[in-house]
Amino acid sequence: MDMSLITAALGLQASQTQMQIATTVMKSNLDAQRSVVDALLGTGQQSQSSLANVAAGVGGNLDITA
Repeated sequence: MDMSLITAALGLQASQTQMQIATTVMKSNLDAQRSVVDALLGTGQQSQSSLANVAAGVGGNLDITA
């Protein structure tokens, strides 16, 4: 086999590994940020499920300028 093909295959394999690691780290960071936002807003997993039954448009005209 040509050495350039072997080098290309190894480079592709290394880049796939890097992408998997980056995806795992990004998901972990997003989960951590989500938990921080939930804590700041006072929402948890229990209250999120109760908000699923709210009608469409509820809270859409909230005025927070005050």
